[in-house]
Order: sequence, then C-alpha cells, then structure tokens
Amino acid sequence: MSEQADILTQLSTALTRRVASANSRIVTIRLSADRHLTGMLWQPEIVVTSEQSISRGDEFEVITAGGTTTTAKIIGRDPATNIAALRFVQPASPAKPVASATQAGALVLAVGANALGYATARLGIVNAVEPEWYSSHGGRIDQRIVLDIDLARNEEGGPVFDAAGGLLGMSTFGPRRQVLVIPTATIERVVPSLLKDGRIARGWLGVALRPVAVPDALGDMAGQPSGLMVMSLSDGGPAASAGIFAGDILLSVDGASTRRMRNLTARLGADSIGRKVDLRFIRSGEVMSRLATITERPTS
Repeated sequence: MSEQADILTQLSTALTRRVASANSRIVTIRLSADRHLTGMLWQPEIVVTSEQSISRGDEFEVITAGGTTTTAKIIGRDPATNIAALRFVQPASPAKPVASATQAGALVLAVGANALGYATARLGIVNAVEPEWYSSHGGRIDQRIVLDIDLARNEEGGPVFDAAGGLLGMSTFGPRRQVLVIPTATIERVVPSLLKDGRIARGWLGVALRPVAVPDALGDMAGQPSGLMVMSLSDGGPAASAGIFAGDILLSVDGASTRRMRNLTARLGADSIGRKVDLRFIRSGEVMSRLATITERPTS
C-alpha cells in the first residue's frame, strides 16, 4: 500500500470512529410523518436544536441512537440565538461535551440524524471565523463560524466537531442557506436561562420599523443616508410613551446609528431593560430627540 493510500485509510478510519462516537449525542426529532430535524443531546435530559426549524408545539416524538423512541417537551425557545431546548421524559446518558476553538481552513465534521435516529456525516472546512456578532433578532452569538459544507435540511441542529473531536457547537442555516455554527459558548450561556425561565428576556421599544433613505435635503443634518421609519407603535410602549409617532425616521439610539437594524437590536439585550436611551429622529423636516425607557419585550 502506498504512503498516500495509507494516510487516506487512516483518515477514513478516524472519521468513521468520530461519527460512531457521535451517535450517542444525536437524536431525530419527528416534526411530522415525513419531516424530521436533528437534535443534539446536551445534558442527560436536555436536547438542543435549531429554533427556526422546529415546528410550533409542546411535545415531540424523539428517536435516539439505535431506534429507541421516546418523547421530549419544549422547555424554552430563543429565536434571537436560534436555540430551542427540549427535556426528555426519560433521560439519556451523553458524554460531557468538550468545547473547542477553531480557525479558517480547519477540517470539521457535521453530524446529523436520519429518520431512524442513526448518524449522517458531512466533512468540510471552516470557511471563516469572525468575532462575536448579533443576529437580526438581537441575539449575541459568541463567534461567527462559517462552514464550507453542504447540509441537508433535516441535518440542521446537529453537533459540529473539529478534527480532534472537540465540539464547535450546533449547525444551523444562515442567510441563503449558508451553514453556520452556533458556538458551544453561546449554547452554554443560553440553555441555563431557557431551563429556568423558558425564554431570554430582551429589551423592547414597541415599534415596527422599515429601512428608508433619508431625504437628500436632510442628509447633512441627519449625518447619514438612511434610517428606520416607524411604521407602527404599540399602545403604551416605550417609544409611544416617549412621543414617537408613526412616520418618524429613527436615526440613532443612544448615539448608535440605525443605518443597520442590527445596530438597534444589539442594544436591546437583557441588560438594556429599564435603561433610558436617547432616540434621535426626523419629523416634518427637522431632526429631534426624545428619551425613552426600554422595557422587557412582552411574551406574546
């Protein structure tokens, strides 16, 4: 056997072992008769999966490795970080996850689950690693990890491992079906709050917004070419109570430009609740400002 063939054989054997060991960490979440989603066993009684892809409901049939069928109940959802947590009726026994860091170019193994609860595998590389970022819903993700890998829709929500077997986090789809990783650090931070409260508290201004261009005549005064137009307000919400009207163009929140929606949602985390913020906006051809007190986002 040539040296090259020997190396490939060793790699193949190592990958097979990694996937076999991952079987105890994945589950199949049955969404309907012909649809399922992968879940990752996080604790003996807890499964985490993609919040954006699990259907609405309180209880799901779950198939564990070897085809054992049981049930699990939703105990918390956080659309902002795309994490949903379920609790098993009968606890399983996964190994404790070993967190791992990565860098661009590193080999990764994304594991999913098929309809019978057995592992599927995708081999690829890390396309990019960037600092923490905020989702469009305002969730703080500890790192932006982009994978150069194809993933079937039912494989979303499974574990992603590095070449040494360390857990990078949970696979998920980003914009244009780009495959991202919700890092282990983010899951470790979010899951305890979901177990305790079923949700993550976040700040709220009580406005529906849409990106718009700032009128040319007001560009110099506004100091930016675009903002967020207030389309509607919640009665008694922070923005309405501060004197904001539908049609106002929001330019900044506490000095942070609203040229991008994420600049706003990033400032509405749990620590923002109760804080007074300066809202700078355009109304009737003038730039104005009001103080608003951020409140907790309603549960419904």
